[in-house]
Formats: sequence, C-alpha cells, structure tokens
Amino acid sequence: MLDELARASHRLGILSCVMIFEPQPREFFAPDKAPARLTSLREKLEQLEACGVNHVHVCRFNYAFAQIAAQDFIERVLVRGLGVRWLQVGDDFRFGSRRAGDFVMLKQEAPRLGFEVKALPSVMVEGLRVSSTAVRDALAAGDCARAARLLGRTYGIGGRVVRGDQLGRKLGYPTANVQMKHNRAPLCGIFAVEVHGAAQNVVRGAASLGVRPTVKVQGASAVLEVYLFDFKEEIYGHSIRVDFLHKLRDEEKYADLETLKRQIALDVENAQKYFQNASARKIG
Repeated sequence: MLDELARASHRLGILSCVMIFEPQPREFFAPDKAPARLTSLREKLEQLEACGVNHVHVCRFNYAFAQIAAQDFIERVLVRGLGVRWLQVGDDFRFGSRRAGDFVMLKQEAPRLGFEVKALPSVMVEGLRVSSTAVRDALAAGDCARAARLLGRTYGIGGRVVRGDQLGRKLGYPTANVQMKHNRAPLCGIFAVEVHGAAQNVVRGAASLGVRPTVKVQGASAVLEVYLFDFKEEIYGHSIRVDFLHKLRDEEKYADLETLKRQIALDVENAQKYFQNASARKIG
C-alpha cells in the first residue's frame, strides 16, 4: 500500500499522506475489549517516516468525530481538509457514523469531487490473509517467525530504558527495563531477542515480557526486561527497540528467588543456543 502511495505521489507531484486514528475506534468504544496494539503511536509514526511518507494526519477519535456522517467525512475531512487527489483504502475499509461508508461510496463520489480512489485487495501469505488480527494471533501463539512473515519484518517493541526494582542485578543478570506505551502487549513469555539502539551494533539477549508472577502481585502491569549478552554499558534514558525472534517458554511462578535465578540462567543459555543454531543454519 505504501509503495502504491509513493508512486501516486510521484506521478501527481504532490506530498504523500497517511491518515490514522488515535485512539483506535475500538479502543474508544470498548477499551476493555479492544485488541492489543501492535505498535504505539510513536512507533507507528517512526515506521511511516522510515517508509518515506511525507505527512501523517492523526485524527483524534472522539464522540464528535464518530458522529460524522460518511458523506460529510468524504467532503469535509478528505476533500476540504486534506485536499485529497488520490486515495487508497483496504478492500474492507468502513468509515463514518455507524460505519455507513465503504469503498463503493468512495468510488461513486470520486469523479464528482475530483480524486482517484483505489482499493488494495487482500494480501495473502502462506494461504493466510495478512491482517493485524492474524499477526496478533501469531504473536499470542508464540510464533514469532510467522508474525515476521506476515509483517514483512521482525516484530519489535520500542521504548525508553528506565530504572526498575534492580532485582535482575541482585540475581546476577542486570536487565534493561523498557518503558512500554502499549496498554497491553500482544505477546508474553521469555524470548531470544535482538536490541537496536543500545550500541552502534545490534546486541543479542534474552527478554522477559509479562507480569513476573514470582515477585509481583496478581493484576500487575506487564514489564519488558532485557538481559543483553556481553554488555556492561549504562543505557538508562536510551530509546531502544527489542525485536522478538524466538519464544523460549511461557512465564512461570517459582517457589523462591533461588529457583528463579536458576531458571534465568537456563533461559540465557537457551537463548544463546538459539542464536548459535541460527548462525549455523545460515552458514549451512
């Protein structure tokens, strides 16, 4: 879709623009039932910039915005507000009050209002329609490789390194505690990861993403902690991205900290073996 946008922008000699909604409509109407986000707003903006998008229009989704009729959305927001000349949407895109607008309506109104419109057909990977739902399902199942094939990139979470409770340091495995902007992460467990932003090169490590049941009370928020292999630098305040390559196991609650420490050592060993095996496969 973004490649098509770039080509149309070049052909027409105008800036490329992506429209997104914040919060997501399902988050606004039913925050407790909304699906986990794959990216925070900041991550989404960074990724769109990296793809060469000139402008991102963030629509603040609230009750008033939800009441805009589909016809008004086309004329007020798209035509008068953004000056749209070329528009592309997913083939299942719905908009306007009560989701009354669709691609057929856009196609009917485009000639009269002076813009082109195109629908992007479903993209299939291994017989599966690529969608945020399919990616979330893969991540929830711990299948990082399938999620990466659907996304076209490794799934990662970005955030600033903040001070935690220093438990990892006390156990002999100091971790980078990553401040997450997600209300709820789409995956949890123990993972082999690669970290960008901690050093000039990519740093490998083992990460825990979850509620830490051994040391936290029930109902605690999820925490992302990363132990970086052969890394001694202080990186508090750094913005890093943690890419999830392989799930090692689910979270578990242990009887005491000594048992937890032995399991962390095993997790680190298994993560290192994963990278060693991955390197061997590349060479072979």
